[in-house]
Amino acid sequence: MRPGVRPRWEVRVVRRAVLRLLLASVTGGIAGLVLYSLTRVTSRSLFAVTGALAAVVALLASEWYRKAARLTEVKVTIPQLSELTFAVNNDSRQVAWHMFVETVTRVSTQPLADDEGVVREALTSMYGLFATTRETLKVTRPSPVVPSGQTVEYLAITMLNRELRPFLSKWHPRLREFEMAHPDDSESTWPDNAACRAELQRVQQHIHGYAAGFARLAGVREADALIGQVPGPRDEADDLRRDAGRTARP
Repeated sequence: MRPGVRPRWEVRVVRRAVLRLLLASVTGGIAGLVLYSLTRVTSRSLFAVTGALAAVVALLASEWYRKAARLTEVKVTIPQLSELTFAVNNDSRQVAWHMFVETVTRVSTQPLADDEGVVREALTSMYGLFATTRETLKVTRPSPVVPSGQTVEYLAITMLNRELRPFLSKWHPRLREFEMAHPDDSESTWPDNAACRAELQRVQQHIHGYAAGFARLAGVREADALIGQVPGPRDEADDLRRDAGRTARP
């Protein structure tokens, strides 16, 4: 590099600084002219300008609200409920997204493999899903009811009353009774362990359909990859025969 010649990167920095300075000066000058013009107008003209600006703001706000509140029909197929048509807007999509996240991150859709996990933890997770769903529905505004479609609340409440409530009402008291009568025994010695796990997988299969429905309502892409594959229902007879074989081992 010759003496007295600046590097190219220094020249670029100086040029950018000068350009920013010119842009700042022009912007400041325009802002000053606008402010000066507003101070020179008469009170009648000022009211006219203010009214025009308020009308523009109101128009933009109403357009945004119309798009946010606009109902869209979405068809969802739930194996237990056949095909349903739902009417959703931005608020109901948010509820559906919340429900989707809750269902796919719990034991409700994630398999509990043979000899893995604890049934008590699975029941606790199911109770958590039940409580979270109910709380979500309590704190959100009801979706608009239209004659041609169901609402996301209908899908969530159906999941509670048709899937979670019967399962928990049946198995929670039985497991609690065993735990109280045999506080030092392993859960694997519970006589109903295999039967409970088999029914748990059947419930998982059903909730898998609800999770896919929530994903469809929320507009989630590639939902199947996020939900994962739930194994088919367990054969309770095979489980009982396998447990009997383990007991017979010396």
